[in-house]
Amino acid sequence: MRRPPLSLAIGPLLLAAACAKPPAPGEPLAGLDAAQRDQFDRGKAIFNRVFEPETGLGPLFNAEACGECHEDPVPGGVGDEVEVHATALFPDGFCDPLADLGGFVYQQDVTPALKNALGIDKEPIPAKATAQGRRSSPDILGFGLLDAVPDSEILAYADPDDRNHDGISGRPNRFFDGRLGRFGRKALVPTLAEFNDGAFPVEMGVTVPAVPDEETVAGQPIPPGVDPVPEPELDAQSVALVNAFVRFLAPPSPPKLKGAARRGPELLDKIGCAACHLPRLRTGDSDVKALAHREFAAYTDLLLHDMGPGLADICLGLASPSEFRTEPLMGLRFSEKFLHDGRAASIEEAIRLHGGEAVGSRDRFATLPPADREALLAFLKQL
Repeated sequence: MRRPPLSLAIGPLLLAAACAKPPAPGEPLAGLDAAQRDQFDRGKAIFNRVFEPETGLGPLFNAEACGECHEDPVPGGVGDEVEVHATALFPDGFCDPLADLGGFVYQQDVTPALKNALGIDKEPIPAKATAQGRRSSPDILGFGLLDAVPDSEILAYADPDDRNHDGISGRPNRFFDGRLGRFGRKALVPTLAEFNDGAFPVEMGVTVPAVPDEETVAGQPIPPGVDPVPEPELDAQSVALVNAFVRFLAPPSPPKLKGAARRGPELLDKIGCAACHLPRLRTGDSDVKALAHREFAAYTDLLLHDMGPGLADICLGLASPSEFRTEPLMGLRFSEKFLHDGRAASIEEAIRLHGGEAVGSRDRFATLPPADREALLAFLKQL
């Protein structure tokens, strides 16, 4: 497992931030051509489009628009919604995503027609589920860059057997067909396009060409007449434009550090947080010049790490209940609640709730002199 030297990981990014004005939050990547910028603008309009039952919403849903869950401070930012996931873990280690029973995302709202037909306010979780998990809505700024990181770059940081004996044993998750996963709190979904395609039916009940079949209600057929809009409810061009918008969203600009916060990068490395929250990643080849061969401040390795029993919830793919993908810290400054389920009210509380592989870093944070703790927190609040 290779980790970049801290000076190489952070220095060039901060220098670049000082020499060039980066895009503001919600703006597109610098260097897009006219056609790509047009796709970004048109995709943004669809991203913010509010769906209604008459235009395909539901009958099960979590939100009425993409922008409802990713809205603060700009479209693509964080949201205050918390959704519910459930899966079943069997004694032999098999993780069932409960796809035949409506899983693994269980929608928390229903259209009036479905409520009248079944008398429910949300999708019921089947008795077969062995665990439930809550998921907050993160910002998705810079996700096109995460999508462009080569698999080889991610796998180079994996150390599932902890051969270097540093207590950090990140490992990749795999999609059901064996491809490397990277998106979602359990790093299940391989590509940004699939992540976006899946969000329409899963979060809004809006079917798309890649997922043209209407979902069930906890495995039972949707009552006739409840959702009469022909499938798919959103056409391929509209889906492609939304994907372009998300793909071309610029990452949050690197912080311009002042005062005590300047010691933050060094302290992050000193207590071991940078072993998982890698300060930078590098993209590979891309059909979009603005995404190709670019270093960016990711603060993630996109690998699974055991976070201990205190944070454990569902299994998913190869991820055990206590394993989560290292959360990208780019855009951390936009969040008011932290961790995968929003249970932490502050960055400091989130750090103190880390367990498993992060115990060493957590404990070293707790023993830092107060001035160093404040310096590190000041730095993190600017990411």
